[in-house]
This record gives sequence, C-alpha cells and structure tokens, in this order.
Amino acid sequence: MQTDIITTRRIAEYKAHLLSEEKSPHTVEKYLRDIRAFGLYLDGRPLTKELTVSYKTHLLESGRYRKSSINSMLSSIDSFLCFIGRTDCKAAHIRIQKSPYQPEERSLTKEEYFRLLDAASGNERLELILKTMFSTGIRVSELQYFTVEALQKSVIRVSGKNKTRSIILPGELCRQLRAYAKAHRIDAGVIFRTRNGNPVNRSAVWAEMKKLCEGAGVAPSKVFPHNLRKLYARLFYEISHDIAKLADLLGHSSINTTRIYIMTTESEIREHIEQFTRTIFSRKKKKATLSA
Repeated sequence: MQTDIITTRRIAEYKAHLLSEEKSPHTVEKYLRDIRAFGLYLDGRPLTKELTVSYKTHLLESGRYRKSSINSMLSSIDSFLCFIGRTDCKAAHIRIQKSPYQPEERSLTKEEYFRLLDAASGNERLELILKTMFSTGIRVSELQYFTVEALQKSVIRVSGKNKTRSIILPGELCRQLRAYAKAHRIDAGVIFRTRNGNPVNRSAVWAEMKKLCEGAGVAPSKVFPHNLRKLYARLFYEISHDIAKLADLLGHSSINTTRIYIMTTESEIREHIEQFTRTIFSRKKKKATLSA
C-alpha cells in the first residue's frame, strides 16, 4: 500500500490507531484536524521533508497562528508520519524562548471572572458551568462526568489517559447543581445537557463564553474554557503553596505542566518586587531614626 500520499483511508486507519491507544476524544479530533489541514496543503502531492518544511513556513507566514500553536500542529503531523513509517519527512519544531511570565493579554483575573459570571446571569446553564469549572479546575470535556448519581457522594470520578482522579465538590456547588437538576427535571445521567439530552460539548461552551465578552468588558483573548482551569490553579496555589497537591487535583502527570498553569504576569511580579523593596527600605529607615 502506498503510504507517501495522505488519503481518506489512511486518515481513517490513523484514527483507529489513536482510539486503540485510548487517546481522549478531544485529542483525536485535534490530531485529525491537523492532519486533514496538512493533506489539503499537499493537495495530492507525495510526502517529502521539503513539503513538510514548506508547510511549516506557510503557517508562519500566514500570521494566523502563534509559534506554540504551529509546534502543536507539527506534533500531530509527527505522530501521523510515525504511524505510516515516514519519519524522514518530519520538520524541526520552531524554537521558542520561554517567557517566565504569563502574557497579560491572556491572563484572566478573578475580578474578570466575576464580571463574566454577572454577564451570564440570563443563561442559567452557562452560569452554572462557569461556577463549576472555576471551583473545581476541571477540563471542559470533563463536564460529562457531572451526573445526578455522582452528586449523591459529592465526588466526581474522572477517567482518562489510563488514570482516574477524584474531584471533591464544594458544598455550595453541590447544592446549586442539585437545585438545577431538580428544576429541569433531570433525574438521572449527565446534568449539563442540550435540549436533545446530549452532553454539552466544548465548542458550544466556548461559543457561549465568547458572547459574554462585550457585556462583561473582558478581552476575548482571555475568555475560553481552559482559562478558568488556569485561574483555579493560580488561586489554589496562592492559598496552599503546594504544587504537588495541585498537580494531583488537575490530573497532571508532571509538575512541570502545573508550573505553566501557575505562572504570574510581569505586572504581578513587579508588584511583588515593589512590595518586597518597600519592606526593606522601610526597615532601614526605622533603624536610621532609632540611631538618631
């Protein structure tokens, strides 16, 4: 079988491979989306390293993607190339100088979260979704595990990537979830569902959140489901200073991943430094006054 041309059949085989490795539905969707985009660029041309490099250049010059996003796309392509035995066609990833700060334009604050919550007050389901994600740090794909049955124990069991973790629900959140289920006559199964009874999906939540931006006065670049998870991580760490426990709660295999979540912005670091400096100079001033 010819393996140097990306075909619909080959993509289907790759999808079956990803599913056999128990990749999450979101991961499978993302990988396939990246491979299909690469296939459209190739337009029937046989795979070569030169074309993969050319595609990387095309993504860079388009100005539509951040370098980290392009590297993510290249990782998807690398996985596919390994699957079909064409690792010789891989392109080097873009070197990125890691910043010690969280970008200001993408860092959601607690105050901005509350403004989003106020803006969602006319949408009961979305308002409760925001509260659930903010108070538990879950991924948007994990909303499906919030069921009427799970509420009875006030603990959500989340399974994925060959591991299971437990999410302890705050008492007030439990009360509001039960009240919501009762009001909407949800006696069993998933709580956050569409009119057809299907679990809400990531795209729907993302789109509904974006609609809140103008009314809340929050930049669209800050408003997406995963940012609620990062905000939860930063606030939990500010209280506990226990990164290992936070990694367990978030379901991270590596603390290095958790470190990215708790990065502060440059302005926050500057404020901390200023506070520290004021303390030092204030101490010196007091000593000078006593000596006089």
